[in-house]
Amino acid sequence: MSGSTRRDVLISGAAAFMAGPILLPSSAFGRGGTPANDKIGLGLIGAGGMGSTNLRQCLADPGTELVAVCDVQQHRIDAWTKDRPGVKGYRDYRELLADPGIDAVIIATPPHWHCLQAVDAAAAGKHIYLQKPMTLYPAETLAVRNAMRRHGVICQVGTQIHQAANYRRVVDWVRSGKLGRVGRVETFWGWNMGAAGIGVAPQEPPPADIDFELWLGPAPECAFNRKLVNDASQHCSWMAYSGGWTPGMAPHLLDLPVWALELGFPEQVSCFGGRDIVGGDGDAPDTQDMMWRYPGLTMRWHFSQFNHHGYEFGSGTRALGVYFHGLNGTLRANYGTKEIVAQVEGLDPADEPAQVIPAGGVHEIEWLDCIRKGSQPSCNADYHAKVDLPIALGNLSYRLGRTIRFDPQAERIVGDEEAARLAVPEYRGPWEFPKEYLRD
Repeated sequence: MSGSTRRDVLISGAAAFMAGPILLPSSAFGRGGTPANDKIGLGLIGAGGMGSTNLRQCLADPGTELVAVCDVQQHRIDAWTKDRPGVKGYRDYRELLADPGIDAVIIATPPHWHCLQAVDAAAAGKHIYLQKPMTLYPAETLAVRNAMRRHGVICQVGTQIHQAANYRRVVDWVRSGKLGRVGRVETFWGWNMGAAGIGVAPQEPPPADIDFELWLGPAPECAFNRKLVNDASQHCSWMAYSGGWTPGMAPHLLDLPVWALELGFPEQVSCFGGRDIVGGDGDAPDTQDMMWRYPGLTMRWHFSQFNHHGYEFGSGTRALGVYFHGLNGTLRANYGTKEIVAQVEGLDPADEPAQVIPAGGVHEIEWLDCIRKGSQPSCNADYHAKVDLPIALGNLSYRLGRTIRFDPQAERIVGDEEAARLAVPEYRGPWEFPKEYLRD
């Protein structure tokens, strides 16, 4: 390992935040742990709707087998184990990680668990399919990325739309140069949920089926709420456990400009918004705008939980999309549609560029194939950190109410000791943030 350690910003007189990238030889990436003719033993941590979907996709590959399932809700464990003799069920993810029969894990727990579970899985030598958002705090982003590097495991972050044919053609269009130099990107998502939001759950004690203390884990303590523990479409209403709706949806949209424009980390981040219209349980903002400044480029994210008027790709109560504004024209796209709007004569929307980005497949299958080959998949932790960190910095800016400046080379917040301190989460005991992964 080479490279110097930067400790310019001290956190509580102890760990250095974003102390500089871990520098490893390329041979440390993509350690394949399973021969091609053996089955990959799978473990599932978080057996809700998304985790179960990911697991089903993996099990469609005949070269896999399910070894164990972990969840803090017993009925979710039972759904995967009752008709599968030999498949083990765990409540505590650490017991699953200690299982020698498991080669790879799917982590689809609520986002406040992602960093700690991903780091622990990497340290245990398990390959990882990690649902988005990858993390909630800037320091968590780098800790997860550095853990994957240090332990050489294969990691795919669950932004499945990355495989879609339309996204790949958009990348070809942007990189062809036909739009001219792109100086601004708009990304957006709107969902009119109505004035009641997710609604209000009755006050009740945790049912016997759930270990709510373990569900909370490193996050702040709160009263049990059935909607909070239900699924991602509802727990995004709580900032402490999800970071709000932006980390839940923005990774799918930011992935496209980060990919097409080969962006690194931003230099400035600003965010503002509030919870002004939507009621119901939770405390997350119902509208939020984030702005990122990159060299030669400004990028914006806009989210609204109560309105999406003005976006051409709206349908029913929802809308999402990405606009690339270039000197010659604008490309606007969503998951399955793209349109070219010329700003100058000579830009012909019908003049399609050559197809350079190869066709995609199934996101989970790509991960399994990479485990066998010993290579990193397209949405590996190094790549996805460039999607995740801007969002985490944006939520920190929202919390502080001011712009944050970031040094992409040193990988640290500059000129704001409070922001640097708050970028590192304080986990509820006995859980501890893995600060050893912030330095080499």
